[in-house]
Amino acid sequence: MSTFQWPREPIASEKGRLALRQSILEQIFLAKSGHPGGSLSLVEILSTLYDGIVVHDPKHPEQADKDRVVLSKGHGVPALYSVLSYLGYFEANELKNLRRLGHFLQGHPDRDKYPLMEASTGSLGQGISVALGLALGLRLQFQSKEIGRLPRVFCILGDGEMQEGQVWEALMAAGKFLPSNLTFILDYNKGQIDGPVAEIMNLEPLAEKLSAFHLEVKRVDGHDTKALKVALDIPAGTGEGKPHFVIADTLKGKGISFMEHPTKWHGAAPSRDDIEKCVLELFQGQASPFGRLAPL
Repeated sequence: MSTFQWPREPIASEKGRLALRQSILEQIFLAKSGHPGGSLSLVEILSTLYDGIVVHDPKHPEQADKDRVVLSKGHGVPALYSVLSYLGYFEANELKNLRRLGHFLQGHPDRDKYPLMEASTGSLGQGISVALGLALGLRLQFQSKEIGRLPRVFCILGDGEMQEGQVWEALMAAGKFLPSNLTFILDYNKGQIDGPVAEIMNLEPLAEKLSAFHLEVKRVDGHDTKALKVALDIPAGTGEGKPHFVIADTLKGKGISFMEHPTKWHGAAPSRDDIEKCVLELFQGQASPFGRLAPL
């Protein structure tokens, strides 16, 4: 039985982010597989989004005019699961079932198993097209008065994923059809499974390229919640206008010193000793005040 309890503070608070990081690491440890590096780098991005920016309601998860979040970098889903549990969509006790056969918390977002996942992602490069289609479809519904507000769509991409051709085709289409209710967010942690992004296929000069595709581009520290709040809290407008692209410079494995490496912890599950070191580092040598997901 889980003894883990989410703190009562806002999700983007320091305590909230510590709890999210612990949850991510313990999920992956219990599953014996997963992607800690790119999940930890998402904590500030996701917690800021869900700290008053994304319009949603855990009591009415299927409301038609809610905002949508598409996690195109599907391997970072332990971070999204942690956020949704924190917000009351399901009990923390479920998190210990990450990657369990048949469970709704699959290792990548699975819309068939869990409808709150806006897209089944994991095959990188595809979530961005889904997000674009969602933004355009919601704009049509709003313009035809089928829904009373124009929902925003947030699409979170990985930097290795940005090397794929489908991504740039979707960006080109976004720059043509101009859905102002669409915001792309790049978790720019500089590492992918094969090595440093700059060595595998350099994306730079990224901001200039994106601007040439008729996108409104901002670049921020992806671990600065105040800067992220300013960059991401963008009104949907009328739905006609430049989409937004936020380049969030992040650190893979953020928050755990021995995991802060561009490639080492991309897809390696922590051992029992690693988990104990992580918890001690997160809580400065003390036991977690939130309990544990399961006995280790």
